[in-house]
Amino acid sequence: MTLTTFALLGVAALLVGFAKTAIGGVGSIAIAIFAVALPTRESTAAILLLLLVGDLVAVWHYRRDADLGMLKRLIPAVLPGLALGALFLARVDDTTLRRCIGVLLLVLAALQLVLSWRSPDTARIGSSRTAAIGTGVAAGFATMTANAAGPVMTLYLVAQGVEKRRFLGTSALFFFGVNLCKVPFSAGLGLFNLDTLWHTALLVPLVLVGCWVGLHTARRLSQTRFDQAVLAATVVSALALVVR
Repeated sequence: MTLTTFALLGVAALLVGFAKTAIGGVGSIAIAIFAVALPTRESTAAILLLLLVGDLVAVWHYRRDADLGMLKRLIPAVLPGLALGALFLARVDDTTLRRCIGVLLLVLAALQLVLSWRSPDTARIGSSRTAAIGTGVAAGFATMTANAAGPVMTLYLVAQGVEKRRFLGTSALFFFGVNLCKVPFSAGLGLFNLDTLWHTALLVPLVLVGCWVGLHTARRLSQTRFDQAVLAATVVSALALVVR
């Protein structure tokens, strides 16, 4: 691995930690960086391990804020989504997977943009059982193929008007559970190797730094303006994956 590649992955690791404790949309940028810097399959496994590190910090910090009732409605539908994502990973090559990740991120970015224009009726739609099932399946597939379920979860939680700490606590516990479920799927696909584990271990301190920065930033910055910048960066990153 070149110094430039490791520097890019270091930036991505910082963003992973920041996304877990502050603004989840930043995670899309980290996903895009990993997919460009590493072979695409290896990137999904490496970033999964880093996400778990960030999840542990987020769950600990927001452990009293999770909405367990909401999680019970979502979790059963996640497993079929994970299975579909694993099947997809097993059947596509790196180029196709990279471009699919790019397209997926573009679609999810568009969903985030739609959120900003949503009508008052959105909250009623978001609270339905159908919405919970659809969100669970979509989140499972998106996270298995691209570690990109954050915008899907955001769409669901924001549609229900979830306040900030409840949002962060529910997301933290949801993604910790989902990412743990992904480990055996990824191992079964042969995505973990010694190089991946070594590179991940070197990047863990940067994830922790990102978590620390995120915890402090979440209290100070305007989330609306920051989300706009993150959305633009996500679109640029996704386009780079599609045309590369």
